[in-house]
Amino acid sequence: MTKPTDNPADPFKKALTEATKVMADDPELSVSFTVDPPGATQDTVRLPQVTRRMTHDEVLLARGTADALALRHKHHDIATHARYAPQGELARGIYEAMENARCEAVGARDMPGTLGNIDAKIADEAMRRGYGEITDQAEAPLSEAAGYLVRQLATGRDLPADAQNVLDLWKGFFEEKAGGTLDSLQDMLADQADFARFTRQVIADLGYGDQLGDDPDAEDDDSDEQSEESDEQDDNPDSQGQDDEQEEAEASPEQSQDEQQDQSQASVTMDDMADMEQGDEAELPEGEAPMDPPPPAPVSEADPDYKVYCTDFDEEIRAEDLAEPAELERLRAYLDQQLEPLKGAVSRLANKLQRRLQAQQNRAWEFDLEEGILDAGRLARVVANPTTPLSFKIEKDTEFRDTCVTLLIDNSGSMRGRPISIAAICADVLARTLERCQVKVEILGFTTRAWKGGQSREKWLNAGREQVPGRLNDLRHIIYKAADAPWRRVRPNLGLMMKEGLLKENIDGEALEWAHRRMVGRPEARKILMVISDGAPVDDSTLSVNPANYLEKHLRDVIEMVEKKKLVELLAIGIGHDVTRYYDRAVTITDVEQLAGAMTEQLASLFDSDPRARARVMGIKRAS
Repeated sequence: MTKPTDNPADPFKKALTEATKVMADDPELSVSFTVDPPGATQDTVRLPQVTRRMTHDEVLLARGTADALALRHKHHDIATHARYAPQGELARGIYEAMENARCEAVGARDMPGTLGNIDAKIADEAMRRGYGEITDQAEAPLSEAAGYLVRQLATGRDLPADAQNVLDLWKGFFEEKAGGTLDSLQDMLADQADFARFTRQVIADLGYGDQLGDDPDAEDDDSDEQSEESDEQDDNPDSQGQDDEQEEAEASPEQSQDEQQDQSQASVTMDDMADMEQGDEAELPEGEAPMDPPPPAPVSEADPDYKVYCTDFDEEIRAEDLAEPAELERLRAYLDQQLEPLKGAVSRLANKLQRRLQAQQNRAWEFDLEEGILDAGRLARVVANPTTPLSFKIEKDTEFRDTCVTLLIDNSGSMRGRPISIAAICADVLARTLERCQVKVEILGFTTRAWKGGQSREKWLNAGREQVPGRLNDLRHIIYKAADAPWRRVRPNLGLMMKEGLLKENIDGEALEWAHRRMVGRPEARKILMVISDGAPVDDSTLSVNPANYLEKHLRDVIEMVEKKKLVELLAIGIGHDVTRYYDRAVTITDVEQLAGAMTEQLASLFDSDPRARARVMGIKRAS
């Protein structure tokens, strides 16, 4: 007998769990309902939480998400997907979106009812991301539009209004660039490998062929040809005859010394050629030992010995996907309320930074040059004295144009309270200030998904507790503001830092390496990375089964790599803890209210045209 106090949503969850397993054709599949973003691994599916109220929208969203993830689980092969995956970020986004749409379309042939459920999921995602309000093609994500187009062409079904708006902005571009290729879409849906090749062709048609990387099919063809050539050489009777002749020569005592010497040289030459051929074959991916896979790429570029036990549960996620729009607005209002007394001081500092930047935007010229633009102001000298040479001038380049600044903020539990509030508002104000001066700004955060290890630790425990497993927690890297996103669209996102339960543990080395990779891929000529942290990396789960300095050593290695490559200018601000033992260019503040001034002065110094002033600020090791 069911108790009256039981959650009324439990029967629905149980039924949806069983239906998801059947649809995925995997009775061992683990299905859970969580407030975290929905997603799936090889053996786990996470669905949106359904509350006791069981509203119509909640039920539809849960069903649509379950259908989409189950169909991908059934019709998607990870190895095939990885084989054809492009290397570039944009191309990979298009590739992923089109594959998701393929799985849903193939599944809908047998189960048409999934289409309506998945429509509800698409409508919810498009509404939360504000797709219905986009009017500029540049703001509409191309990868999402590609997925929507495949779904519409494959199913013949209308998209939800907000999603259709994104597709409409790009549809003409698709038809112009890849219309001929898209005509064969229906023939490619059933076979994932054929569809992957088809997707790569679409990406090339759209003008992003440089992001595809090497063609895996071409590599296989080359390997097959070389294997055939090797077989022909082995079967060649001439080579066998040469070996027989050589043996006869060695066995005959009547041969002259000269002939033996000639044949000896020929034998050496043949042996050398055989060694070279064997060396070439050893370098082939499918050579003499086809069963030996290539060694896996190291987890960390900075330290090849740095280990991660499991990356299946790590996530890189946008802030808007961790909370509903209404909750982000509420958290943003709370953040503004908490920092109302500080806003005046922060704004004054931001205005000071803006004045210093805009002062450098004024035109500056170099005069009395032998070439450039004719200096009309000095023509009077030529008229007065015709023997005076003409004078030319050129405009100086300002140092901060074509610049990107990334703020990487520690989202660990020790930052809770006033430190994270001030870090959030300072990042917000600096983003606005730099955006006015045409400087791109990216705001990132890093923490973990769980305390004490999360799912990675559970997997490690179930697998027998490997000795020195490496990093043993689930990373959560958060994108609060992408560099190309306008500030007005992402303003509420920084309120997420006020969300209860978000701030957990901090693994600084991997976060810094992640931010560095994002910056290196940017097109700007100058890149500045500012880290805001309150101390050393700490993760109890990792440090309990690895050397005590495991995470700290990795952080030092990453910092050394970043500074050695010199592709990014790195600086740091420590809150309450001395971070100068890690970073060469760092400021440590003892009161969080000094953060606004420290951030502003650090950035201003980087753009200062006076090298002495820049050195004076960057040489500071502690803010007074």
